[in-house]
Amino acid sequence: MSISKILNSLEKSWVRHDILLNIKNGIETDEIVNEFLMKNERQIKELNYLLRPEDIELLNQVEKLSTCEFKLINEIKNLNYSENNENHHIMNKKKIVPSNRVFFNKISSFMIHWSNKFVVIALLTISAIALSKQAWA
Repeated sequence: MSISKILNSLEKSWVRHDILLNIKNGIETDEIVNEFLMKNERQIKELNYLLRPEDIELLNQVEKLSTCEFKLINEIKNLNYSENNENHHIMNKKKIVPSNRVFFNKISSFMIHWSNKFVVIALLTISAIALSKQAWA
């Protein structure tokens, strides 16, 4: 099986909406990851066998991007938390309840949409690298 087919199959197995629902239902992230690894063990082993050093470097860059996104989300959350505390204090004086749902939905939608596009581009890049290596071999 080619890298692109494996990556497409794994991408279809990793449905972010379903994962988010699992998290909301109290399932731990380690459990979600372990379940994914068990369900896709054969494909992951085959992918690992087909990966070249330059593919591994690209995966390292994707990992760094994910870490960067995590830090950005934390900063936004912390900024939002501190602003909410200030706003809550002010709103309590005015007896008005703030609504942050719209803001959170916009940020969440932006991060999910942006992150998905990058992952797809990264996967396509890995596939293109692998296919061009095979063509020149």
